[in-house]
Amino acid sequence: MPEGRIFSIWDLTSLWIGLVVAVPTYYLAGSLVEMGMSWWQGVVTVFCGNLLVLLPMILNGHPGTKYGIPFPVLSRASFGILGTNIPSLLRALVACGWFGIQSWVGGQAIYTLANACLGGKLAQPPTPWLGTSVPELASFFVFWSLQVAIIWNGIESIRDLEKYSAPVLILMCAALLAWAYTQAGGFGSMLSTPSQFVPGGPKEGQFWSAFFPSLTANVGFWATLSLNIPDFTRYAHSQRDQLTGQAIGLPLFMAAFTFVGLAVTSATVVIFGEAISDPIALLGRIEGVLPIALSLLGLTLATLTTNIAANVVAPANALVNLDPTRFSFRAGGLLTAVLGFVLAPWRLISSTQGFIFTWLIGYSALLGPVGGIVITDYFILRRRKLNVDALYTYGPDSEYWYRGGYNTAALTALAVGVLPNVPGFLQAAGFVASIPPIWRTVYNNAWVVGFTTAAVLYYFLMQSRGREPVVRLASG
Repeated sequence: MPEGRIFSIWDLTSLWIGLVVAVPTYYLAGSLVEMGMSWWQGVVTVFCGNLLVLLPMILNGHPGTKYGIPFPVLSRASFGILGTNIPSLLRALVACGWFGIQSWVGGQAIYTLANACLGGKLAQPPTPWLGTSVPELASFFVFWSLQVAIIWNGIESIRDLEKYSAPVLILMCAALLAWAYTQAGGFGSMLSTPSQFVPGGPKEGQFWSAFFPSLTANVGFWATLSLNIPDFTRYAHSQRDQLTGQAIGLPLFMAAFTFVGLAVTSATVVIFGEAISDPIALLGRIEGVLPIALSLLGLTLATLTTNIAANVVAPANALVNLDPTRFSFRAGGLLTAVLGFVLAPWRLISSTQGFIFTWLIGYSALLGPVGGIVITDYFILRRRKLNVDALYTYGPDSEYWYRGGYNTAALTALAVGVLPNVPGFLQAAGFVASIPPIWRTVYNNAWVVGFTTAAVLYYFLMQSRGREPVVRLASG
């Protein structure tokens, strides 16, 4: 409905600013420098990865804006009326895991800064059966409750959160950068350290072997949202708004914020005598009630804006699609919050970059094929034409019912698209000791391999059924 088109260019740009300014993003470029890149190579890698993932973002965003439909409804056209539950629930499960992890990060921000204000009086050893201390768990629940209040008020409150938080987050980043520069008398040695991949360096000639998995990890960072971006673009005023808002908000601000993370981490070597790559730990070192209060506000906003948009909307819509008689958006969002707690994120989270990259590349290998199938179906086979009434029709009368509600072509393409990345994932996860180099190369490019393989196979499987059915489905 026209009255539901509430997202302008600024709203979508603000959405991306809120998503980008987050603790995991802060870590990202620093991890690339630890791998041997210079600061500018790390920032360029992040920019390229996000420029690459911007394409499926805009493409998948198109049907959301044109037809006003969320991702689970869009994927009915390719996977079938019932088959859509498979990709949407895969996306939802990843989101639930991230919701718990991000909630724990937000709780840690509250705990660390409150403990600093109280002179360390909150510090307690972990309770064995909990796996964490009582004050840390209490801080987690405080942050968790803030999110539940926002979820309760629905999509309008999510838009307002992103819209009004964006300028605050930009100012907070600028203030942090200015503080680091002033305190260190410059940005420190990290920004003057050359790449380890240059001739004569300790990793000479190994740049591309580091670049491609890093690029894939950066694509994987937003592989989840590149699927369910229609959940947001369905509210956009126009295609111009969704395209421009995303193009401004994603690659540019992602590169800018990773530079902030690099520069501030570099400056901490001069200020504190050691590199502090964790922004929560860094802000815990800053003294004074006002700076701590401002830091708490900034970290809380940064984590809230990322977690609510990236990790609540998708599973909520997936659950509504699964059973609209039992789940509303509010009920789906609340169940997501509950699952985020049940997963005990304090046990799941790891500080090692190996976890981040295994996690990111691993689920990009799973979700990349879904993106390839949905985009191929909408743009190539159906030529951007969907029968919206049929998308909401359950049963054989729907032209998207296929066989029993499932499109075997899409499910086959999904399985085949994931398959080449399985050996690499098994090694990355530690299940096997070694694999042939070719499979490591494939896994290092997991999203591209899965996306391309599934897209090509899906196209030929659908075309093998004859052009007439595809043309018929595209009409209406």
